Amino acid sequence: MAIMKVIEVLANSDKSWEDATKKAVKQASKSVKNIKSAFVQSQSVVVNNDEVTEFRVNLKVTFEVI
Repeated sequence: MAIMKVIEVLANSDKSWEDATKKAVKQASKSVKNIKSAFVQSQSVVVNNDEVTEFRVNLKVTFEVI
């Protein structure tokens, strides 16, 4: 039986939500091993002068506890 744990991770990107998600998983994998999935809980943007300047994601990252 596998035991799973979930952590919450926030990340941002000036390119896209997908890029922010990839950055979040990559950064989390530096300290958390056996990541199995990531669920995008929410997405938001920062707007400056009527332009989107930053994409933000809030992820739930699931990993196996060994």
